[in-house]
Order: sequence, then C-alpha cells, then structure tokens
Amino acid sequence: MNYEQKITSEVDFWKFKILQKPSLFNKVTNSVQKKINSYIPDKVHNAITTAIKQMVKAVLFGSTFTTSKPLTDLTLMHREALIKQKIESYKKTGAAEGGITGAGGFLMSLADFPLLLGIKMKMLFDIAAVYGYDVKDYRERLFILHIFQLAFSSKEESQNIFVKMQDWDNKAHQLPTNIDEFDWLTFQQQYRDYIDLAKLAQMLPFVGAAVGAVANYKLIDKLGKTAMMSYRMRFFSLQYAIISTDETENQNLKIS
Repeated sequence: MNYEQKITSEVDFWKFKILQKPSLFNKVTNSVQKKINSYIPDKVHNAITTAIKQMVKAVLFGSTFTTSKPLTDLTLMHREALIKQKIESYKKTGAAEGGITGAGGFLMSLADFPLLLGIKMKMLFDIAAVYGYDVKDYRERLFILHIFQLAFSSKEESQNIFVKMQDWDNKAHQLPTNIDEFDWLTFQQQYRDYIDLAKLAQMLPFVGAAVGAVANYKLIDKLGKTAMMSYRMRFFSLQYAIISTDETENQNLKIS
C-alpha cells in the first residue's frame, strides 16, 4: 500500500464522521455549548465578533499573513511531512502565547485574542503554500476561511460548510476573478454567524496560564488536522477529475 492509498481511507473516514447524523453525545455537547454561550459576557462576545470581522477582512484584503511561494515538484508524502513539522511548531508557539496571555489575566487574554487568532490563520496560509496553492488568489483565501469555519462550527453548520468545500476547484472557477466583484461584506456577516463562539472562547484562558497553553495547543492541533484533510480532499478530487477526463478522451478516440 503506497502513501496515497493509505491516506485515502483516512479521508474517507473523516468525511464519514463529518456527514454522519449528530449522535446523542453531539446533541448533548451542542446543548452544553449553547448554554456556555449564554453565559459568555457581552464583552467577550463583542471582542470575538470584532476579531472575526477583522480576521476575514485581513485574510481577503491584507498582507498580514504573507507566506512563502507555493512549493512545486514535491510528492504528497514529502509535502505532508513538512506540514506536520509546521503544525508542531505552531502548536508550541500557540501554547507559549496562550500561556503568556493567560498569566496576564482575562483582560489581557481578551485583548490578545486577535493575536491568538492570527497564529492559527498564519499556519493555514503556510499549509496552503506547502500543498502548492497560491494564496495571492483570493479564492484560495476563501478556502482557508472555510477550513477555519469547519474546525470551529457546530456539527450542523460544519456539514453545510463541508458541502461548500467539496469540489472546490470547480466551484472556485464560478467565483469572480476580481475580489472587488465578490460580495465580501455578506460573506463576512454569514461567516461570523456560523462560527461557534463557545468553541472560540476556549482560546481565552479563564483560569490562568496552564489552561491557555493547553487549550491553544489542542485547538491548533485540531485546526492543522482539519486543514490537512481538507487539502487531501481537494487532491483526490483533482486526481479523480484527471482520470475521468483521460477515460473520456480515450473513449472518444475509440469511437472516432
């Protein structure tokens, strides 16, 4: 079994887990998260909402998350070995930053929330480049935002986002090539509404440095794995499209 065959089964299982109906545990968890959401102070809600809006705008229009050029001429196995190293590095960075903000108290961690968010977004840009995608194209940036949504949305919303991400390369061609023609304000509003604030609030170390370090370590690990699976899905989708095209051309040649 080669590397691609091995990870195909991993991707299939990941898809299955996302698309399966919510279990009793999922429903209970969702209920608990909604309850937690209701207890989150307005100050926290507003800070997270503002940070999300700023993040969307920065990702689509800014140069905050500048990254290296997309890598070419590498096997998938080599790419993913590099990506796993990057994820581990970002996990350590996120844990350190979470610990520092946690040690400074809740108000400091709230003020530094955009920084904690930025670390995670920068990782996604780096992962995209290693997979060979050019993030100068805003449509690739949209895909990155969807990955973040997928990781930090409720079970129901994550399924809706997953459907949007499937066959992304074909869907991306239907989007305007110029970002000025893209209705990003509507996207920003919907994006904020889909994000589960209770999940994002886990980044905020309510009870000190240790919790901040562990929470950010785990959240970055989850986001990194979600990104890898998302780009694997695109890889296999493109592979299937190429095979299908070749088969169609061969059939046409036989007919002619």
